[in-house]
This record gives sequence, C-alpha cells and structure tokens, in this order.
Amino acid sequence: MKESERIKSEARAKILKALAHPSRIFIVDKLAEKPYCVCELTEMIGSDTSTVSKHLSILKNAGIATDKKKGTTVYYSLETPCLLRFIGCVEEVIEQNINKQLKSIGQAESR
Repeated sequence: MKESERIKSEARAKILKALAHPSRIFIVDKLAEKPYCVCELTEMIGSDTSTVSKHLSILKNAGIATDKKKGTTVYYSLETPCLLRFIGCVEEVIEQNINKQLKSIGQAESR
C-alpha cells in the first residue's frame, strides 16, 4: 500500500469509527432534520448529558457535525449531509440481508 493510500484509508476509517455507535447514527439522523442542543438530544436518546456530549464531540472531531453558540446554548447541526446517502446504502444492505434470510427460510420450509 502506498503512503497516500494508507493516509486515505486511515481518514476513511476515522469517519466510519465515528459513525460506529447506534447513538451517533441516531444523532446524525436527528441533525439531518434540524440543529439540536445537547439537552434535546439527551432527552431523545435517554442517556446522560456527558455521554451525549462525548458522542457529539466524536462526530465534530470527525467533521460530521458542527456547533454554533446561540446565547448560552450550543446547537449542533450536520456538517456533511452526504452521509445520509451512505446511511441509505446501509439500509439497502440491511433490506437485502433480510430478504436473503427470508428466502432461505422459505426454501428450507418447502423441503
């Protein structure tokens, strides 16, 4: 692997690692709708504020989310809406896997 390929692969892995948690995927989905503050996301996720803040920090450090202070409240928004296409692709893979499993079950039952 060339050095440039290694660097590119590591950068990709950093972004995928940032998405590799159910709460962070949920946050990305919510931020696609509109900006939210930590307190709103904390209530939706049902976790403590420090945990949600950590998730937001990971997303921000990966370049996925951005923040903006309004008064004393910080609002987070989605920096990269193109990720929604990726998540849509993930949904297609899930659907294909379910269909394969159902087809396999149907074939096993007909034997």
